[in-house]
Amino acid sequence: MVSSMDSRSSVPTSTTAGLPLRVMVTRSWVVTTLSITSDSLAFTSDSGIVLDMTRIVVQVDSSVKWIEVPFLSPVACSQYPAGMSSPFLRNVALIAHVDHGKTTLVDGLLRATGVFAPHEELIDRVMDSDDQERERGITILAKAASIDWNGTKINLVDTPGHADFGGEVERALALVDGVLLLVDAAEGPMPQTRYVLSKALERHLPAVVVVNKVDRSDARTEEVVDEIYELFFDLDAEDHHIEFPIISTVARDGRAVVGIGVPGAEDTLAPVLDAILETIPAPSGDPDAPLQALVTNLDASDYLGRLAIGRVVRGTLRAGERVALLQADDAPAITRKVGSLMGFSHLTRDDVDERQAGDLFVVAGFPEVGIGDTFAAIEAPEALPRLVVDEPVLRMTFGVSTSPLAGTEGKFVTSRQIRDRLEKEVLGNVSIRIEETSSREVIEVAGRGELQLSVLIESMRREGFELQVSRPEVIVREIDDVKHEPLERVTVDVPDVYVGAVTQVVAPRKGRIADLRPGESGRSIVTFTAPSRGLLGLRSLLLTVTRGTALVHQHHEGWIPWVGELPTRQGGAMIADRRGVSTGFALNNLQKRGELFMGPGVEVYEGMIIGEASRPENMTVNPTKGKQLTNIRTHSTDDAIKLKPPRDMTLEVAIEWIADDELVEITPASIRVRKQLLTESERKRAKAR
Repeated sequence: MVSSMDSRSSVPTSTTAGLPLRVMVTRSWVVTTLSITSDSLAFTSDSGIVLDMTRIVVQVDSSVKWIEVPFLSPVACSQYPAGMSSPFLRNVALIAHVDHGKTTLVDGLLRATGVFAPHEELIDRVMDSDDQERERGITILAKAASIDWNGTKINLVDTPGHADFGGEVERALALVDGVLLLVDAAEGPMPQTRYVLSKALERHLPAVVVVNKVDRSDARTEEVVDEIYELFFDLDAEDHHIEFPIISTVARDGRAVVGIGVPGAEDTLAPVLDAILETIPAPSGDPDAPLQALVTNLDASDYLGRLAIGRVVRGTLRAGERVALLQADDAPAITRKVGSLMGFSHLTRDDVDERQAGDLFVVAGFPEVGIGDTFAAIEAPEALPRLVVDEPVLRMTFGVSTSPLAGTEGKFVTSRQIRDRLEKEVLGNVSIRIEETSSREVIEVAGRGELQLSVLIESMRREGFELQVSRPEVIVREIDDVKHEPLERVTVDVPDVYVGAVTQVVAPRKGRIADLRPGESGRSIVTFTAPSRGLLGLRSLLLTVTRGTALVHQHHEGWIPWVGELPTRQGGAMIADRRGVSTGFALNNLQKRGELFMGPGVEVYEGMIIGEASRPENMTVNPTKGKQLTNIRTHSTDDAIKLKPPRDMTLEVAIEWIADDELVEITPASIRVRKQLLTESERKRAKAR
């Protein structure tokens, strides 16, 4: 029996091995002939063109054959002569701002195409597999999955929505031939949408525009579509870039409709999938040419070692075949057999015999491989251009913890262990840089922004590392013999009543308002540009003046001449003067002089910062002081102690808050703030110099 992948496309027929079989594809009246032998399968159209063998699936059960024949059209046949990639393949990246529903849409597409078996539990946000991704609600690492639709395999690459993870974005775009741009029907295009889309347009990738959450009460779909067109114009898009299809969706419910509108109850996500097939081109590349495959990502396996992930640009990559690994800096080629070859199959990786031009691969057997390397044919070793990513704009130091409590809470505490971990990070993250310093105990780490560096620190903390880090500082450039610093574009979504407070906070930091427009009901969106230095500590300050209601997003805008001195935090540090355990009695007196970072019963040491003073000067205090024990009892001395809740010093808040002479101490159990020089005498001598 023959059963088609689309029941409307073919007429069931029965056959036996060795006999020819004619199948009528009724949708376009193309007659194809199949003949099955014991060791091979020939699939030839009436026009004499040999079609893709890998698309025919033959299952044998007793003496009956089931053959799945994908839908073929005369166009598909004519576009697939020898020397061309398969027309039954699409590679597409998903672009969206944080919380616009990108990962939810991926979940819907996986469900709509039957990736989850009936007995499997449907997991929400299945692509956000990292713990920090689920906790923060953002995509940090670019990941791939595949689905099948109307006989075509679609590789979906989920890209991060934050500019700090631009290295992941650039690597993801190297894998695809088009993008799916997802925009919230109420909020419209946002900063991270702009950033990733600009990278896609640089590569001349066609787009499918999806307007999501069109069922919201405050949806303004038509206005948002106009804003999308304006965004393309602002990014100097060419005419062919602007000719994109528009799909309106409710990704949460798995419904979509072509054009501007609200999907009905019976609608599915089929319009999104159809638009991908019609708009995104099949990959180019000659599968018969000498091999060229670009490595865009790395992974590790406990059994296979380092894994190289990338895309076959030209030729065919085969398991067990000897290939040449071409690395940077004119290093000699490494020739070795491909130990294991895998491809993406839905949410998993399955062993395959070969990967042809245009498809994604996972290769084991090359422990030396790095991002940007090329797998090439031995007889014609030709390297592909290496990946180019934006340069880091912030740097900070990572060092061994020197506090009196060092080594009491972590497993990895030595400089060698910290160095090895950072070197491992650099291998898999092209946007991170590490450099030596004058001390063997301290390493300088540069990245795209505070969020990227804080994610790295948090990952190390969860792995059991103890370390101390400095305040981030910007990386400056000399342009035309003039000192320049990074410029950031910031978007703040706040209630209308706090717009004035935001502008007052931004002005002293050399911020310039670029746009002010209404957002959701009762909220406004303020866009401004400011030097990166001026944004250090701004996020926590904005949350304070807006009572925690501000949503802040930023991305790198360019470089501007050095703007001079900028304001720092308002209050000084409250510094412990001895080691001990904090008491409620001492903290009750200290809370009148500033805001505390801790409660009673916490172990402290000399030089540890326990709060922010109300005045700009630093203050040395004793948080361990206990109440005098006497026989005298009076009402005034025996009042119950009432402590205000301490400020929650999360990793991001602590990194933003500290000054140049302070450090953040990170352990698996604690985050503490301290002075670089712990004793009062050391700080006085340093100040005198």
